[in-house]
Amino acid sequence: MARGMVDHCLLIETKGGLVLVDTGFGLGCVRDPGTMLGPSRFVLGAKLAEHETAFRQIQGLGYDPADVRHIVLTHLDLDHAGGLTDFPEATVHVHGPEFRAATAVRTRSERMRYRAQQWAHGPRWMVNEIDGGEEWFGFRAVRDLPGLPPEILVVPLHGHTRGHVGVAVDTGTGWLLHAGDAFYVGSEIDPVRPNTPLIWRAYELGSIAGLPFRENRRRLLELNREHGSDITIFSSHDAEAFARLASSRVRPAQ
Repeated sequence: MARGMVDHCLLIETKGGLVLVDTGFGLGCVRDPGTMLGPSRFVLGAKLAEHETAFRQIQGLGYDPADVRHIVLTHLDLDHAGGLTDFPEATVHVHGPEFRAATAVRTRSERMRYRAQQWAHGPRWMVNEIDGGEEWFGFRAVRDLPGLPPEILVVPLHGHTRGHVGVAVDTGTGWLLHAGDAFYVGSEIDPVRPNTPLIWRAYELGSIAGLPFRENRRRLLELNREHGSDITIFSSHDAEAFARLASSRVRPAQ
């Protein structure tokens, strides 16, 4: 979490070690923003603080960051993958279309949003694809991610980027869905009076594909209406949801 901007990461305890969903801004982003973030640091306007990085937050919880064995990315935008270098031994799970988009950088927007310096250390990539017909509450899903318990799966939610996904976790008492940037604040999927504040409508303009983005947001709204009692859905930049959920711990059944 950077001052003025929430980057909601999710830390999951498993018998095989810790799993981190997204990394937010990392230590390198704080210490050398020119290299790790480039010109985009001025656009984001984030005031970076080392104690708010995932690395320091994990230490603050009493864990060793070296025990983060897997990282599951919703996407590779620079504010979501900026801490990859802090966990050099972790296997990094990324959706195939996202990996290819980030490494090809085909458009001006993608050249701005992806920062290859964040993975110049050569992570151990584990690329997943949507092959097969698995479903999760009506959404297509990628299950059985190598090295991860079956309670963790990815749900393609393309639009914000070419390969954007949500990450679903079965806690044993209900589901969590980290929806990344598939929407921005909880009011957008409010089951009674959905509303996207004007400032976040402006952020929608940064989506690679606007129609799929809006369609997936609509589907998440319906998911919340029909299964809100069983699934806690939250996004990356919702400060209210972060405050509400930050103290919870997730231990998937093994």
